[in-house]
Amino acid sequence: MTRVFSGIQPSGDLHLGNYLGALVNWVGMQDRADCVYCVVDLHAITSPAEHDHATLPQRTLDAATVLLAVGVDPERSILFVQSHLHEHAECTWLFNCVAGFGELRKMPQFKEKSEGKGESVSVGLFDYPVLQAADILLYHADEVPVGEDQRHHIELARDIGQRFNHRFGDEVFTLPKAIHPPAAARVMDLQEPTNKMSKSTSSDKGIVNLLDDPKRIEKKFKSAVTDSATDIRYDRTEKPGVSNLLEILSAATDRDIPDLVTEYDGQGYGTFKGAVAEAVIEMVRPIQERHAELASDPGEIERLLKQGADRAREVAVPTLARAKAAIGLLPPSR
Repeated sequence: MTRVFSGIQPSGDLHLGNYLGALVNWVGMQDRADCVYCVVDLHAITSPAEHDHATLPQRTLDAATVLLAVGVDPERSILFVQSHLHEHAECTWLFNCVAGFGELRKMPQFKEKSEGKGESVSVGLFDYPVLQAADILLYHADEVPVGEDQRHHIELARDIGQRFNHRFGDEVFTLPKAIHPPAAARVMDLQEPTNKMSKSTSSDKGIVNLLDDPKRIEKKFKSAVTDSATDIRYDRTEKPGVSNLLEILSAATDRDIPDLVTEYDGQGYGTFKGAVAEAVIEMVRPIQERHAELASDPGEIERLLKQGADRAREVAVPTLARAKAAIGLLPPSR
């Protein structure tokens, strides 16, 4: 069976963009693949200015709770916390000795996130893609669902795995491919609809969190940026705000955009925005109800994460042992 790996950072509340752009597909992939899903807390500490050590444990638990609430099934999938397996950090060091400084320096995300920060940029941020390669390759993932902004990292993971296999004469690692599920929606910021909805760059008004209450969701959609015209049509260039709302409504109702345009054109932006808000509120209602149920018993969440880590270890430990043997490290005596 195809194995899928994907991870998400516990860097803030999970939002509509996370859900429609990734998590819906995480849930759907469980029907066709052996899925490994990870809360990547080690990635969350790579930017010192954004890292709040006091809240990270709870945010990690919250992220896992939301993943379970949206439908990640811990019996069908492996769900765990990255730092609970030291194999990720160990494998990263092996890959650091295979990856090239030049290829890491060219990574678009590093260039973007380090711009203007000078000496304050952490080595962890620079090395982020190598840790990501370890995350993926430890589990022999065949497919990694990602957005366009992560494709370079998956290509690097392939290159590192291929280089390691070739250099040390052992096919230790499976070479993954990036996939972009056709159902994945690209949800944009409600206030700046030419930018992606993002935990790190969106304002509070521009981002709809999965756990926002109905009144808050309604208020955010009512204040969503559109344009000075009144027609409702899909055009990402001329009408980015309206087009974003159409995509969200389409995803929330499972209806085609042309049908929605036919229904709402001529009704005015107020009515249209209200319909989008109502559809999103209904879509997230069962998630919020399930989340409340799960959050009432954090001990059970921790038990499920330990169960997931134990299952992840069954795959990661022999993979790392084989890699260490291939590279020539002396194993400890038993």
